[in-house]
Parts: sequence; structure tokens; C-alpha cells
Amino acid sequence: MKIAVVGAGAAGLFVAGFLAEKGNEVVIFDKNEKAGKKLYITGKGRCNLTNLCPPDEFLKNVLRGEKFLRSAIYNFTSQDTVNYFQSLGLKTKLERGNRVFPESDKSSDVIKILQKVHCKNVKFCFETKVLSVTKEDEQFCVKTENKKQYFDRIVVATGGKSYCSTGSDGDGYTIAKNFGHEIVPLVPALCPIKLKDKFVKDLQGVSLKNVQLSATADGKKYSFFGEMLFTQDGISGPIVLTLSSFVNRCKKVELWLDFKPALTEKQLDARLLRDFEVAKNKDVLFVLRGLLPKSVAEVFERKLNLADRKVNSITKADRLRIIENLKHFPLAYDRLYDIDAGIVTSGGVDISQINPKTFESKLQKGLYFVGEVLDVDALTGGFNLQIAWATAFMCAKSME
Repeated sequence: MKIAVVGAGAAGLFVAGFLAEKGNEVVIFDKNEKAGKKLYITGKGRCNLTNLCPPDEFLKNVLRGEKFLRSAIYNFTSQDTVNYFQSLGLKTKLERGNRVFPESDKSSDVIKILQKVHCKNVKFCFETKVLSVTKEDEQFCVKTENKKQYFDRIVVATGGKSYCSTGSDGDGYTIAKNFGHEIVPLVPALCPIKLKDKFVKDLQGVSLKNVQLSATADGKKYSFFGEMLFTQDGISGPIVLTLSSFVNRCKKVELWLDFKPALTEKQLDARLLRDFEVAKNKDVLFVLRGLLPKSVAEVFERKLNLADRKVNSITKADRLRIIENLKHFPLAYDRLYDIDAGIVTSGGVDISQINPKTFESKLQKGLYFVGEVLDVDALTGGFNLQIAWATAFMCAKSME
């Protein structure tokens, strides 16, 4: 068979190599000048290949498409991914949270092995934008700027709409719509959050560890413990990115921060009383700096109108107000950053119109969709790349 793969990202490379291995004539089209542009920046350039946890645990980290992906995740597990990459010659290592990385910490090594070894029998057409895909008689016509080419099968692996500088500009959705597919509205996932608070610009670059970020979103409560970072106009970091994927389709979102999640209010009160006793003649800011980073303490002091107050002037009501804000510091939610800032795209080709065992369109025989172009997304930690590998593997396996 002659098969076209649109997109030379993770899913596209993976499916192409397996298809070519079976003796098919496989051509990959990509508008970029090289393969794996988005793959290159994943995991901060280290490429978090997968998350080495059992399939049932893995699926708990899938936010959209859990049931749809069940077959793929069980049939091509995280361990299968590790085994396969190792068979290609890639040495891997396991880090905290079951995250798997190349031993070299270089995403370029993953791309090189995929392209040179896994896809050694695949023809690459770089800097080639697919203008349209149509069905003519029994074949698919792929139209590019220079010519038309005909194929027996088409695999769409164009990715989502995030990081458009890597080529993810939504081409796959256009192809899908032309064949009658519904596109679930696109929103950013795993992305920073913008705040309305003006004090944020004073905290740009400040990192907080061991804090708990919570939200009430359309009536549901979410809380995540870990690290976060203040940006010029909002917040980012691991717990923020995770939270964003839960609230990205919510209309009403309220945020608050617990600076001291390891302490109860009673324990925090006892700590404050001890600190106040030692520093009774000092400014309140002196005590706050013992609890919070310097710049955060200054913002906290201003927000509670405690500037220039001495510890010996603090009343019980003042102290309880400090405790309340240390445990429940409000952040004025504005919105998520634009979709281009999201690590992944939430939304995409409606999975009810896709066969979950073959990833073939239910509307058009011979047309397949794999990876992020589908309406599936998961949390950070290697889960989204595993979805790319597993859907690509199942798709290739089905074309026998």
C-alpha cells in the first residue's frame, strides 16, 4: 500500500516507521524543515518519553478520552514504549514520578533514533505544506504547493494548536472537517494562568515550593501541592499547569493559595505567637519574612494593610487575619494564557467518530487520526507522549 502521513511529530514518526516496516510505501509530509520540532522542546528539551506506571494508573491521568484510549494504553503500554526505544538503541532512565527520559537528557537523541532508525524506510517531504486531502475514486489525493499525489491510506498526525511556532497550526482539523468530522472546541491545557492582581508584576520570577494551590471551578474544588512560579501577569509552574487542565472549560473560577499546607491554623497560630514574642519590638515584616520569601512577604504586608506596624501593636484579630491569609490567600483569576502557551491542546477531532482500536475514521474508510489532533489530553509527566506512541502503534497495527 501507498500511505501518506501528515505531520512528522511524535505520533507521525512512530506510525510511519511501523507502517514502512511492513513493506508499505510511506511518505511523511511536514511543513517544517526537519522532524520533531515540538518533540524537541518537550520535557524542557529532555523529552519525557512516557510515564512508567500500570495502564489502570495511567488512565487516571487522562482528562479527556479515558475510555476511548483504554484499548491503546493496554495494548501498547508504557513498558512497551521503553522496551521499544531501548531496542532501537536509546538508553533511558527513570526519574521521580515514574517519568522516563533518555539517559543523555537530549530530546534530539530521541528524534534522531526515530528518524534514522525507526523510519529508515520512510520518505520525508519537509517544507511541504499539505493544502488539501480529498477522495478521488478509490484513492486519496494529497495536494501540496507543487503537485498532487495519490495514496491508498492517509494518517493525520498534525498535532494540536499549541506552540504554533513548531508547526501546530490546526491543519489536521481542516482535513477532518473536509471529511465531515466534528471538531470539539479547542482550549489550552497544561498552561499558565493570568491573574487580575496588580501585585503579580512585583513577584515576577519568584518561585514557591511546597505550597498548595486550590480552586473552586463551576462548583467543583481542586487542590494541588508542589511548586509554582509567578510570571509577569500570572502564575505558572507544575501545580498551575495541572490545575489549568481541570478549569479550562469552566466559566467561574476562584483561586486561593495555602503558603503553609503542612501546618494547621492552630499550629500556625502557635508559631506566630512564638515569633511575635521574640520580635515584639520589630516590624511585622520581620516576622513575615521568616514565613515567606522577601518579596512575597512585602506584598502580603501591603495586602493586609500592615505596613510599618510593629509586632507589639498586632491584635488577636490581626493575627487571625494573617493566619487566614497564609492558609487562604486569594488570587484573582482572569483567564488561561492563550492556546499557544499550552503544552497540549484540549479539544480536537471528535473521538465518537473514530474507531478506538484502529484510529480509523468512522466516516471515511482509509482515513486515520493519531495523537494530539484527537480530542484527548492528559496531565503532565509523560502521559501525553505515551498517548501519541500508543495511538500510532495501534493505527499501524490495524493496517495489516
